[in-house]
Amino acid sequence: MPTHVNDLTGTIIGAAIEVHKHLGAGLLESAYHKCLAKELSIRGIPFKYKEWFSLDYKGLVLDKAYEIDLLVADSVIVEVKSVLAIHPVYEAQLLTYMKLQGVRLGLLLNFNEAILKNGIRRKILDFD
Repeated sequence: MPTHVNDLTGTIIGAAIEVHKHLGAGLLESAYHKCLAKELSIRGIPFKYKEWFSLDYKGLVLDKAYEIDLLVADSVIVEVKSVLAIHPVYEAQLLTYMKLQGVRLGLLLNFNEAILKNGIRRKILDFD
């Protein structure tokens, strides 16, 4: 398993490219979720898949407040989309999940692109 977070994101993107190469664009997000999870497993990368997380708001604990597509090696949040275009709300959603989880790095992957690299957004949070 890659030890540096940049190497890890490179491995995740490589896995996503492999999935896209075999499946192409136009499927439901659920197909890409499962195939990307399979590809990460093949590469020996630990992850949590479609896991629900709680939220604490001023002492009010909300169970199952949000669901993350993939939390890879407890270091990178990956949100998978299959949409015509990445809307700013998807990027905001990823940033919110990153903040709530205390994770600095996130990837937004839109598989509904002819060339997957056009659908990749990498986000970094600074926790100062």
